[in-house]
Formats: sequence, C-alpha cells, structure tokens
Amino acid sequence: MAKVALNFEDGITRFIETAGYETIAEASYRVGINIPLDCADGACGTCKCLSRSGTFDAGDYIDEALTDEEAELGYGLACQMRPQSDMVVDILASSTACKVEVTTYETEITELVFLSSEIVQLKTKIKDGTVITFLPGQYANILVPGSSETRSYSFSSLSDTDEMEFIIRLIPNTGLMSDYLRQAKVGETLSITGPLGSFYSRDITAPTLFFAGGTGIAPFISMLEKLNKEANNTVIKLFYGATTTENIVELQRIQSFENLQVLTYPCVSNEVSDTFASGFVTQWVNKEELKEDSYDIYICGPNAMVEAVKTTLEQQQITFKNFYTEKFIPTGTLTV
Repeated sequence: MAKVALNFEDGITRFIETAGYETIAEASYRVGINIPLDCADGACGTCKCLSRSGTFDAGDYIDEALTDEEAELGYGLACQMRPQSDMVVDILASSTACKVEVTTYETEITELVFLSSEIVQLKTKIKDGTVITFLPGQYANILVPGSSETRSYSFSSLSDTDEMEFIIRLIPNTGLMSDYLRQAKVGETLSITGPLGSFYSRDITAPTLFFAGGTGIAPFISMLEKLNKEANNTVIKLFYGATTTENIVELQRIQSFENLQVLTYPCVSNEVSDTFASGFVTQWVNKEELKEDSYDIYICGPNAMVEAVKTTLEQQQITFKNFYTEKFIPTGTLTV
C-alpha cells in the first residue's frame, strides 16, 4: 500500500491508498474521486498530473500524451502511474470537477493554553475518533461558533491522529474568532474543515531555510514534528520574528527536537529584548550567514515580512532552488 496525497487546483487535498497493482486513477475512482480521464490507456493526456514527491512506475504512454521533457519535470499520467512509495501529486483540475467532497470534522476542545497575552494554543479532538491526514504546513477552516463565518489556521501538530492543534493570534476588538476564544471552554464543539492549502513541506534533502513571522511559526512546528519523527538530519535554519519577546512562542519545543539539526534565529521588532535579537529576520539574509550554494526556502507570515524577505534574498544574491510562501492577514485568511 502507498498513501497518495492528491492536491487539487482549488487548494483541496484528499488522501488515497493504492494497492500495488493500482494506478492513481484506478485507486481514485475506487473511492469516488473522478480524475479527468478519457482513454485510460496513455494515449490522450487528459489525466496528466505532477508528482511533487515520491516515486512511481510511469507505465506506458505515447509522446503525444506526455513528452520526455514533461516526464523529466515529474509529470505523469494518472491512468498509468503506479506509486512505488508514498506520494504527493498535483491534480490539474479542481476538486469540484473531480467530485471531491471536503471533509468537516466535529471536534471537542480539549485544551486552551495562552502562550502569551496575544497568542493561544488550541487543541481539539475529533468526536467520533476519525483520523485526519494532512501535509505538514497545510491549514484548516474553523467555523466560528454562533456565526456562519470561518477562519483559517495552520496545523501545528502531527498528522494521522484524531487530534488537532493550532497556534492562533488574538486580534484585539475586531477579531470574531478571537472574541470567541477569549471565553471558550474545554468541552465545547468546533466544526473544522480540511485539510487545505498548497503550502507544505516537500522532501527536505537540501539545505533549507524557514522564515516565520508571528503565528506563522505554526506550520513550521508541524513540519519539524514530522521531520523529527523521521530523524531527518538535513540542516535547517529557522528565522523567527515576532513583535515582542513574549510572542516568541514554542521556542523550547522547537529546540527540544532531538533528531533534527535546527538552528534557530529569533528576533523581536517592537521592543528591545534582553533575550532575543532586535530587528527583523532579514538581518540574517546575507552571504556571511547563508554560505551554501543553494537553498530550499519556506516563508510564512504577514505580507510585509514575506515581501521583505523576497527583496532581501534578491539584493543579497542568495541562490535558491525551490521557494514556497504563504501569506496571511489578520482575519486568518491564508493566501499563497
């Protein structure tokens, strides 16, 4: 059995399991996911998709359906691809077109921990014991109780359990979810929909840079939890900026991972700190600190931080092979 994450163009992710003899298309149709398909024998190219990680047997097809250049880039035909390992695959169609239903989980709040005066850690458990699977870095939509509105928050926990964890900034005066969380109680119900999003950790094998701003640390904690579980020894530099000293949260948790090589660079921008460097994460974006020939880069935080990091990388001529970003605004809405 191989587990395959299917990422659709509208940000929806569904996971399937394939038996050794099954193609991705066959396994998808077995569970009601209708990947666009015409010929089913490698001749039309309708089911072309892109492998982001993992290995597969590409099967048989003609050049008109898939060129050698496309194959070298990781494209394949879902009707022919037989996974040889767990995979992440981009499906070049929307979830709606493929008749995919987004999953909503009824959960119970199990813990609310105020990590600072502005940041709360929310933990929930799925009531019926269902296990949720997501890619580290992805997010979920949480329905604000008593309203029809949702807010989007990245998972800060491991996948494949019936528990979820989020790190949420409380917005003063105008935050609908913030107002709820300030008075929420353990045992109350939250409806959570997911997983969603195209910001997630790929196979981390090259020198890697993580840039986190504020509660943008959440997806990186999820990524590091998984990498620690896998005992990944790739060197990762984590640049973590917050407004104040108290808002540098979960640093001890990050530094306690025993099976990782994570170098942390915390800083605060709105006060002089006796604990952390003052300023912004861009202070470390230079050739003296970043000496590798090339990096894989992940950034999650406020729009201004993301743009500042991009600009500084260019100015300092820091070379990267892969570059992944996720921006957020105060309501919690996520954009890539």
